[in-house]
Amino acid sequence: MSPKAFPWVLSALLIGGLGGFRPSDTMAQVIKSGPPSCPGIALTFDLCPVKKSPGYDHALVDYLIQHQIPATFFMSGKWIARHDAEVEQLLGVEFFEIGTHGEVHAHLPMHNAGEQQKEIHAPVRLLSEHYAHDATLFRPPYGEYNDTTIDVVKLLGLRFIQWSIESGDPDPMLTADQILARIEKRAKPGSIVVLHANGKGKQTRAVIERLTTDVLPRKALKPMTVSELLACKQRNP
Repeated sequence: MSPKAFPWVLSALLIGGLGGFRPSDTMAQVIKSGPPSCPGIALTFDLCPVKKSPGYDHALVDYLIQHQIPATFFMSGKWIARHDAEVEQLLGVEFFEIGTHGEVHAHLPMHNAGEQQKEIHAPVRLLSEHYAHDATLFRPPYGEYNDTTIDVVKLLGLRFIQWSIESGDPDPMLTADQILARIEKRAKPGSIVVLHANGKGKQTRAVIERLTTDVLPRKALKPMTVSELLACKQRNP
């Protein structure tokens, strides 16, 4: 479908102008967790644009790579444009998965269908055209969305990924112990945890080390990418 035709088609879709056609309900349902029968957990990291820091937590990513911990990163288009080398690095790690997080980290419910389409599709196109990467996972900025967002994501053929555990890692008032306790209390088979790899989480690297060496082993939970978690069929012992 031509990008220029998209706003008209979506508008027609939303008012029933395509003869009652709607995309499959199996596409873009809002996913907050994986199957509870799977002894896995998805550690996800948002890469939102930032103004006053390098925008990339090298220590965190180095730790994940060194210990071969599967992770999923959601990149905003504005972040991608400023971090070419980092994008290449993350795409080159076989146990990492890359999704998108909007273009400029906009509040989607404040925008109409055409504007939401541009915000959501821009980083998908950027990753495809400049990095030959087909990004199929999408997470809305701030976790905000409305019915229009869901329809846009459906029409774009993306998977709509939220979370079941909010770590709170960008909060400068939270200690590593407090963040870890939040995650540990809620962690269970199929959980999806949202954290940050853009430098906003000052405690994130320390939290991940303790989470992966202590908490998750005690709970018999294995880190997976989001796609691995959603495809997991194994039953918890």
